[in-house]
Amino acid sequence: MSLKAKLEAVIYAAEEPVTLSQLAALFATEALEWKAEQAAAAAASATSEVPAQLPMIDEGLSYLGLEQTPAFYTASAPEQVAAEPAVEEAAQASDSEAPALPRESESAPATNGAPDPEAEAKRLARQRDREVKTILRRILDELIASYTADERGIEIREIAGGYRMATKPECHDAVRLLIKSLKPPMRLSLPALETLAVIAYKQPVTAPEVSEIRGVESVGVLGSLLARKLIATAGRKQVIGRPILYKTTKEFLLRFGLKDVTELPSMEEFEKMAAIELAESEAEEAGEQTTGPELDENAPEDDSEPPDASTSLVPQAGSTPQDDEASNEHAAEAAPHD
Repeated sequence: MSLKAKLEAVIYAAEEPVTLSQLAALFATEALEWKAEQAAAAAASATSEVPAQLPMIDEGLSYLGLEQTPAFYTASAPEQVAAEPAVEEAAQASDSEAPALPRESESAPATNGAPDPEAEAKRLARQRDREVKTILRRILDELIASYTADERGIEIREIAGGYRMATKPECHDAVRLLIKSLKPPMRLSLPALETLAVIAYKQPVTAPEVSEIRGVESVGVLGSLLARKLIATAGRKQVIGRPILYKTTKEFLLRFGLKDVTELPSMEEFEKMAAIELAESEAEEAGEQTTGPELDENAPEDDSEPPDASTSLVPQAGSTPQDDEASNEHAAEAAPHD
């Protein structure tokens, strides 16, 4: 199994985002082996792509099929051969006359002594760790790029300082249908969401500042958020009374799927979303007013009103004279007497 596949499996199986340090501790040896394999493959491909060497000029022009070399080339050759011994003799004489300089290793006094083995081992370990992290980050970048380019419903995202599998934004509607059918493990009330939003955008912030922004007391809501580990204390503000400061936690990033607080939507994005929702609601209300109530064709007729007495005296189709006389007698009995 390749190193890329192992990294993918570990990120998928982890419940929390896997950091680069954790991956380096697990796959340090395999990362170095992977780098060596890549270097060997690159060297082999470079060797196979080297073009064939051209014939040297010293060989003359025989490779062109000519029997003789140019005259200027043959004429200068004896002179060059005669000059080479003189140059060598001059170089040897200058070397013998020059004073011998001591080597750098011999002249430098050994004042520092031998290096500390423990410090050298720590330095090598840090260097190896940096190299492993660089290799793993390169492989993770390739994985992220492949997930982004491929038509998959999931991707690898960097969340809260680590790597985690997540669904793509294009699949939001499908995931939302599933989430609606499930009971959420954590449900926050509207005051809790308001308080959490104020802390996320204004952190670090004190309880009086949160209450002033919301317009209501927020001490109880802060206690609930602290119990759920969505916020934590961040020291005290250096003012009179030294109130406690609050900030969001890593659990907050995990719950909302954020890399850090800089990924929070801006106020301009909130205004655009509010304008879109307002326009949709107004369009729905206008459509309901123009259509009006719909009539049901299959609804039964309303027989609540009693039939008129005059209509009961009219002979109906298919009735006999005896039936008509009986109906007239009943009508006469039912009529009021003066």
